[in-house]
Amino acid sequence: MILLLGERMSETEGLQIDRRTFLKQAGVAAVATGMSARSYARVLGANDRVRLGQLGCGSRSEGHVHMVQLASRHYPVETVAVCDIWSLARERRAAQVKKVFGQEPQLYKYSEEMLARKDIDGVMIATGDFQHAKLCIEVVQAGKDCYVEKPFANVLSEAKQARDIVKASKQVVQMGTQHRGQPYNLAVRDLIRAGRIGRVVNVEQEWHVNEERWRFVDVDTGISPERLMDVNMEWKKWMYDQPSMLKEEDTDWERWLLGKPHRPFDPHIYLEFRLYKEYSSGIFDQWLSHGSDLVHLWTDEAYPVSVVSNGGIFIWPDERENPDTCVTAITYPKGFLYTYKTTFGNSYRSFSRIQGRDGTIENYGGEGASLFVVTDEGGRKEYDPGSQPGSVLYTGVPLQTPPPGYKAEVVRVPGAPEPNSWGPDDDDASHVLNWLYAMRDRTEPNSTVDNGFSHSIVCIMATQSYWSGKKLYWDPKKEEITDQPLAQA
Repeated sequence: MILLLGERMSETEGLQIDRRTFLKQAGVAAVATGMSARSYARVLGANDRVRLGQLGCGSRSEGHVHMVQLASRHYPVETVAVCDIWSLARERRAAQVKKVFGQEPQLYKYSEEMLARKDIDGVMIATGDFQHAKLCIEVVQAGKDCYVEKPFANVLSEAKQARDIVKASKQVVQMGTQHRGQPYNLAVRDLIRAGRIGRVVNVEQEWHVNEERWRFVDVDTGISPERLMDVNMEWKKWMYDQPSMLKEEDTDWERWLLGKPHRPFDPHIYLEFRLYKEYSSGIFDQWLSHGSDLVHLWTDEAYPVSVVSNGGIFIWPDERENPDTCVTAITYPKGFLYTYKTTFGNSYRSFSRIQGRDGTIENYGGEGASLFVVTDEGGRKEYDPGSQPGSVLYTGVPLQTPPPGYKAEVVRVPGAPEPNSWGPDDDDASHVLNWLYAMRDRTEPNSTVDNGFSHSIVCIMATQSYWSGKKLYWDPKKEEITDQPLAQA
């Protein structure tokens, strides 16, 4: 069976795998990898199927269930349990699971109750950003394999603790940074490794939207008003004067805080945690985690040298704490600069650009976009455009048409879907399948805990720099953040 990485399977499509053939092949793989009969039986789960639990039943969990649904067309897997401290959230997710898999999942309020089940093989975590690392530790220590959403962690001590516990265990842990395993990003990595654009000197990413992310309208009517392009007092009054669907008696506020300082119950903080700095850094946690992970993939880097950030709340002054516009500049040991920028006030042409001494690779689109163009434009032969014979002269919009004398080609991967500026959906079944295969074979998945630790370092440093106003440095030996440059060896 061959599944093209990044392929989005429709509701009616999907290769069918014969159960007997699967069991035979999986059994051979188990013997080849030295798995005991007992561990092999556990990986298959009861009824010869991998059985998953969903921990956290918000909107991203809906995507997790959908990915498992798509993966189940290629692999014997099902969701059998859902867990969330909010009753309405777990009931909604249970209804989705029943519709998808045709059977009622078991509902749990607390994670330890679900993790006590011996027949659950793996758990997918889709909770608040600040909860990921702690819950990953719980899952791994319960002897379950784990799929954990990004960011892996947003507190350095928790990132180190969770990484160390995972690496000391026998569990297979996959980060939710799905772009790392997609074919076009891997092709770009290979082009850079092959020297196609020479030594990388600069990487830029600008991923923009024109909306009040991550603000949700959550009222008893269930009706969202038309989005206002200007935030004003009427909008804030409307939002905060409406009763929320989330009631304190229907959840466990102290459990949700998970060790954070106590504060009075607030449904907006609970549901819109990405706007509040105690629980998330917003843009950095959500998008820089993906962006930096791609930079690490493309350049074979694992940690920064220094990070400095800036930005503010310029578009949506709606009582949020985290910025709606920000930029961070990061240097790496190999000697290149990486800048990441986002605004929530203009969505014009998001892009990623990798500049090398001998050429450039440009991506058209935002997070996950698969349309890359590689060109020798910007390389050594064009040392100063406009000051030499044959310099590039544009009189129109320079998109994919190379100027005379310069090569430019769209990166294509045989067998993969045609590239485009949107790229694969967030619900990438191939990423879940990669985790399932790694569970079966007891091997590392595409996006390891080390990769998660690396993107966490960048996000944590970018956030701390934003709030402190300082340029920060990473000490790889001590694994500490400092505001003083390290002494050169």
